[in-house]
Amino acid sequence: MNAAVLFGLGTMVAWGFWIVFGDVASNAIDPEMAAFVSYFTAAVLTGAYVVVSDASYALTTRGVAFAAVAGVAAAIGVLSTFVGVTVGSTTVVSTIGGMYFVTAAVISIVFLDESLTVNRLAGIGLVLVALFVINR
Repeated sequence: MNAAVLFGLGTMVAWGFWIVFGDVASNAIDPEMAAFVSYFTAAVLTGAYVVVSDASYALTTRGVAFAAVAGVAAAIGVLSTFVGVTVGSTTVVSTIGGMYFVTAAVISIVFLDESLTVNRLAGIGLVLVALFVINR
């Protein structure tokens, strides 16, 4: 199996558990606090992994800046998710939120010069159909 597919499946499964447990946590404590605990735990575990792995400690200004912007986006996403599941259906919030890849695809096409193929355009179109169907 392709390593990218394997990691993609790992992401899918882990984030599936993350949103379900986040839903339960957000109904047991304030969703903002649940989001904080979730990402604090993730930061500690990620830091521990960096220490025990062969990851490089080298930093560049560009890398740190983009990682920080990614962190801002992650914070907005986790807060949106945890609050969203307290005011609405986990199925709807997770399905719509899980379509973040459309945002990533559009940004990659516009700013990273990735090509817009017929297949990619069809995939984005199908996502729009799925958004319509899930909200009916």
